[in-house]
This record gives sequence, structure tokens and C-alpha cells, in this order.
Amino acid sequence: MKRFLNFILFLILIILIVGIVLFGMFIYQEFLGDMPETLIYQADKIFTEEPDKENTLIVENPSTSIGNLISNSDINKNSGIQQTNNANSNFYYSQLDNTQKAIYNGLMQNKQYLKQGNYVINYGNSFTDILSSEGGADILGDDYQAAIEAFTHDNIDIFYLDVNKMYLNIETTTKLFKTTYNVFISPAKDSNYLSKEFQSTAQIEKAIMEIEEQKNIILANLKGSDYQNILYIHDYLIDKVEYDSTYEQIGSYNIYGALVRKKCVCEGYAKAFKYLANSAGYECELMQGTATNNSGQSESHAWNCIKINGNWYEVDVTWDDPIIIGGNGRTTNEIKYRYFLKGTKTLEKDHTLEYQFSEKGKKFSYPNISTNDY
Repeated sequence: MKRFLNFILFLILIILIVGIVLFGMFIYQEFLGDMPETLIYQADKIFTEEPDKENTLIVENPSTSIGNLISNSDINKNSGIQQTNNANSNFYYSQLDNTQKAIYNGLMQNKQYLKQGNYVINYGNSFTDILSSEGGADILGDDYQAAIEAFTHDNIDIFYLDVNKMYLNIETTTKLFKTTYNVFISPAKDSNYLSKEFQSTAQIEKAIMEIEEQKNIILANLKGSDYQNILYIHDYLIDKVEYDSTYEQIGSYNIYGALVRKKCVCEGYAKAFKYLANSAGYECELMQGTATNNSGQSESHAWNCIKINGNWYEVDVTWDDPIIIGGNGRTTNEIKYRYFLKGTKTLEKDHTLEYQFSEKGKKFSYPNISTNDY
């Protein structure tokens, strides 16, 4: 009997010791445990234009004897009422899955605060199901890349952001038998995610006012048919904007450079055309790929597609405003409208679309472009 009692007491002692150890582990994990482990994902560069690779259409000694390619009968095509409401620009958003849309929505809902440059967008534990699965963090990182790409292509008015400086943070905290996740977007430590040209909210607000002033002047002149209005936007950019062959102008890759500084590269032309067309109520999207110029050089390029009378056509404002060498330096109508409202038969001769905007990004689709020219 005595041995049995000793055995029982020994078991009780063991149970107490185990209980104390487990309780201690619980207290340690809850209050004194390790700091959360954080994984950081940075979006890959989306547009990859570089000064030594910029694809510029150069025309030598253009003929000046060619008559107008845009005739009076063309100008009067499809008379209609001017559109004045902004067209919804969510074409790329519509191609995202639910997780990617959730990330995109977080950016959109906090868009006005992004001007601060250090505002943190919190998703909390919204993505626990994904992160709990094998390779979940990498999957969410890919979703973040897709959301950023769609966000930047739909919202070309965020000229002041450098999205490559926006980081997706995934905090993982393990406490005894439970793992929790916290997800948020923030800038790098001791930094911000504003572009180098705009480093304060005041600078951004001033730039927005300047852009809107130019936009309102242009839109005030859109009083014709859809065709006339689109033609006016196209011609305005060609007549007022100069190609930035230095690649160093402020805003050279965005709408600020095109509309305020009046100097930009192809990305700026394409974004300005989309911005103005959307503001006038037209569906217009960015297109990205490579193009081969008249010297046989093929490099990265950006242009547009726009919807008119129910059909989509392509427009390359940059190549309708080439750098002229020799002659009188004037752009003839043969050149000025070579890439205006064209179908795939024309554009595919020297333009090739890319469906991934970064090396490992999501494959997006484009609108169904008309085969024939307008």
C-alpha cells in the first residue's frame, strides 16, 4: 500500500511539474516570447524603359507634299453628343482574383492618404487562410505584384508614387499552439514611397492643381463628335508635347511631364492620352510591349487603345509625334496619323504586345481590338 501511495504521489508530482512547465511556456509565449517574424515583398519594376533602350521613332527628311489624310468627311464622322463624365477605369482590376482585388481595394480606399508617402495600409489578419497554406507568403507576394500592376495601370493619376518603394509586410507570430498573421503595406524603413520629384504633400497638391488646370482647358474644347474629340486630344498632345530625348525631365514618365512640363517619353504620352480620354468619358487603356522603329530597332514601348462606336482601336501618340531629322522638321499628316485609331492589321506590323508587365507578373489581357482601321 505504501508503495502504491508513493507511486500516486510521484505521478501527481510529475503532472504538477509538467503543468508548471506548460504554464510557463504559455506565459513566455504570450508575454515574453520572440518578436514576430516579418517577411517583406517588394513589387518588381513594372515599366522598364531605360535611357539607352528608349524606342524612339526617328523620321529623316519627311515629305511635305502629301495631302491631308484626315479629310473633312472624316472629321464629320459619327456626330454625337460630347461625353463629359469620367469613364470608369477598372479594366485591369476586373481581371484580378478575390485576394488580389482585396489588396487593390485597400490601395483604392486609402488613395488620398498615399500622398503622405508614409501612410500604412493595414489588412490585419484578412489573408490568414492563404498564409496558413504551404508557400502562402510567396503566393500573397505574387498577389501583391498583380494588384500593384492593375492599380498603376488603372490609376495613372498617381504620378507622385514610386510603387517600387511600397512594401508588403507579412508579420507571423507563433504563440504555443497558435500562429497569427498581420499584413500591411508601408514604405521602407526611414523612407517614403513618393517619387523623387515630389517629396511632400504640398508639392503633390500643387502639381495636381496644375494638371487639372491643363485638363480643364483641353476638355473645354471637346464640343464635337466622339471622333472629333478623340482626334483633338491626340493632336493636342502631338502639337504641345515634345519628346524627352534626355530622359531627365521632371515627370518624364507620367501625366505631369506630359501636361505641365510638356516634355515626356512614350509612357508619359500614353498615360496623358488615357487620362484625358477617361476624363472626357471615353474608355481608354494603356498597352505595353515592344515596337520596331524604321531603323529596325525593337525596344520597350507604351501606347493606347480606345473605344469608339462600340469597337476598340489602337493609338500610338508617341510615334505620331516622332523626332524629325533634316528637312524642315515638320510633321506631315502622313506621319501625324500613321498610328491613329488603327486595327491589329496595321499595328501588328511593328508593335508587339506583352501580357506580363513584369518578369514574374500576372498575365493580363487587353480589350478585343478591331482587325481593321477605323
